Amino acid sequence: MYRFTRVLLSFVFGLGCLNSPMLAQPRSDKPIKLMVPFTPGGGTDILARMLAPKLTEKLGVSVLVENMPGAAGAIAAQHTARAEPDGSTLMVGSTSEIGINPSLYPKLPYNVARDFAPVTPLASTPMVLVVHPSSSIKSAKDLVTMALANPGKVNFASAGIGSGAHLAAELFLYETQTKMSHIPYKGVGAAISDIIGSQRDLVLFTTLPSATPLARSGKLRVVAVSTKERVSVMPEVPTFIESGVSGYVMEYWYGLIAPAGVNADFRKRLHAVTSDILRQPEMVSNLLKQGLQPTYRTPEEFAAFIKSDMERWAAVVKSANITLDP
Repeated sequence: MYRFTRVLLSFVFGLGCLNSPMLAQPRSDKPIKLMVPFTPGGGTDILARMLAPKLTEKLGVSVLVENMPGAAGAIAAQHTARAEPDGSTLMVGSTSEIGINPSLYPKLPYNVARDFAPVTPLASTPMVLVVHPSSSIKSAKDLVTMALANPGKVNFASAGIGSGAHLAAELFLYETQTKMSHIPYKGVGAAISDIIGSQRDLVLFTTLPSATPLARSGKLRVVAVSTKERVSVMPEVPTFIESGVSGYVMEYWYGLIAPAGVNADFRKRLHAVTSDILRQPEMVSNLLKQGLQPTYRTPEEFAAFIKSDMERWAAVVKSANITLDP
């Protein structure tokens, strides 16, 4: 009888462990994949590579950045949505695939509300207009003048159809009532390489972090920034508002996303760990140097923010009459 009772208690205790916080942690022998929906060199990739070693240190398990570009971030988002919710797959989500895509592509292979568990916001950054240093475009007003004089003949690059960079350009066209031709690339890095190289007449709307290093080295010129006021990392760069494009204000956000169904205790711990990292003076300094502003919200507040951001972009897309093929 004693042996039976001991075995029964062991079995019951084992069942209880299935719901214990211990299993909310990633297995020590299973690295965490931190998905980046875009190619190396963009703002999402830069942020992910700043965050990964810090998470590795805090969680005690390897956190490896994996770039999975394509379809304006939809491929990586779909991969994350379909991953096992065991904490081994996370994604640095952003305005593009989380906020914008649902209003542009009605037949997305994922549903933001159903398939994801928002963990925490990470940072936000403005969009900037960049050109080759030899370009005759010195201001946003110059671009408007050129586009009005040559409808459809000025080319703008983007990180891909439906990307944040693409929509940023479309919003500029809507606000200025101009027409330009779109040249999509497979990632912002490829677009920037062409602008620096042979395609010096291209203009590009991109995030501040992806432009900062090359602007500092003199390989790119930042013409305007999409905030209401100038940014401290580049105080010499005027806003679009200063340049006469009064309605052009846009910030691009990044956040840590897990698959829906991830253990609540792990999600809570991951939020606490990441928030702590984002408050470290060294991390704050490094983020600000890249043009990234750390952001702090609870998982519930972040989920509410995503919902409102999706609604805001849906209204923008509708008012601007932007339609894209899936």
